Amino acid sequence: MAADTKKKTAAAQDFVPVKEVRGGVMVLKDGTLVGVLLASSLNFALKSGDEQQATLSQFQSFLNSLDFSVQFFAQSRKLDIRPYIALLEERYKAQTEDLMKIQVREYVEFIKLFTERANIMSKRFFIVVPYTPPMFDVKKAIESRIFGRTNLSARTKETGFEENRTQLEQRMDSVAQGLTRCGIRTAPLGTEEVIELLYKEFNPGELEKPIALEPSAQER
Repeated sequence: MAADTKKKTAAAQDFVPVKEVRGGVMVLKDGTLVGVLLASSLNFALKSGDEQQATLSQFQSFLNSLDFSVQFFAQSRKLDIRPYIALLEERYKAQTEDLMKIQVREYVEFIKLFTERANIMSKRFFIVVPYTPPMFDVKKAIESRIFGRTNLSARTKETGFEENRTQLEQRMDSVAQGLTRCGIRTAPLGTEEVIELLYKEFNPGELEKPIALEPSAQER
């Protein structure tokens, strides 16, 4: 049984293109480095006609300015409302005024009823930015021959990763600046956030996440 499980695990890993995640960067098995930006949403429908046209023109200019490929990715998640309900229950117990207790209780019941009838989903938007290092580096090859492959190998590998990550970060900065001009804010994902994103993608059955809402000032 253990052997069969090990075989299945190994076979599943063969389909995952990611070799490791370090410094907020995915390192693929082919050597490509991939960075991920989390992007804010933009309520395009509420803009006027002129604003919509200006946004489209700016986005078109942004795309035309890129000399590398990017991927736009939207992720939908089912939210677990229970932590929010538990927080409201605590606020309900802490209330000393009868009127506030009634209002909080009614609000809790409304949230429970609403979430039972509706499938509450949350969307997050990402921009995936890749960088493929050159296949052959003459300078490193000469240094390896002069100073010895064994002693230089680990240091050269680490230096190469940092140099390639710098190139990737420059691409990510370029993407972030271009989207800022379109009215979209971005933030690079860290190592733990990238790992979480990968885990959710390769485990589609686990899409629930605690809701990140805070009670309003009135509820407090």
